[in-house]
Amino acid sequence: MAGSVITVAQQKGGSGKTTVSANLAVGFLRMGRSVALVDIDPQGSLGRWFMTRLEADESAVEGLEFATSSAWGITYECRKLAERCDVVIVDTPPKADSDLRPALRAADLVVVPVSMSHVDLWATEGVLDLARREDRETLVVLNRTRPNTRLARDVAEAAEKMEARIARAQIANRVSYAEAFGLGRSAAEGRKTPARAEIEALAAEVAEVLETG
Repeated sequence: MAGSVITVAQQKGGSGKTTVSANLAVGFLRMGRSVALVDIDPQGSLGRWFMTRLEADESAVEGLEFATSSAWGITYECRKLAERCDVVIVDTPPKADSDLRPALRAADLVVVPVSMSHVDLWATEGVLDLARREDRETLVVLNRTRPNTRLARDVAEAAEKMEARIARAQIANRVSYAEAFGLGRSAAEGRKTPARAEIEALAAEVAEVLETG
């Protein structure tokens, strides 16, 4: 049985796509799933994360593969990787429709990170519209949240009105995510922390959506 393809997409830069991709990959690894990462963003940040992880500890990439692809080649790359991995995660560039559509088309689920700003939320409407045109399931993930603030409430309420599935799991605005990423790690690794609980909850929810549709 072929693995599932998850495309992480957001047309606004700085939304946390790459951080979500890396942490979600580790979340699935911790669930015992094999994972392939595909970076189609020319910035190559996900590739740098993977190589940093590999150089620090080769055992940390057991069950984890990495590939790069152009937008036009993503369908073939995903099909190939899904034959041997349980989950394929595609990190996309914050670009125009022509670069994003092939990655959406290849996906079983489109994960859309939204940082705590109305600007990010407005950009999300375009991604959701493209995903609907491709008839793809979406999951909006609130990222860098600041609980118990007026902005968090406003953004959450606005997101609910977008007629999109909003993930129950949220990722808080924690320094640990940036620190771990720079070391090729995930905030879900190591001792039990709130960040680890967040990633475990997100991976479990994404798996649930993939299984139930």
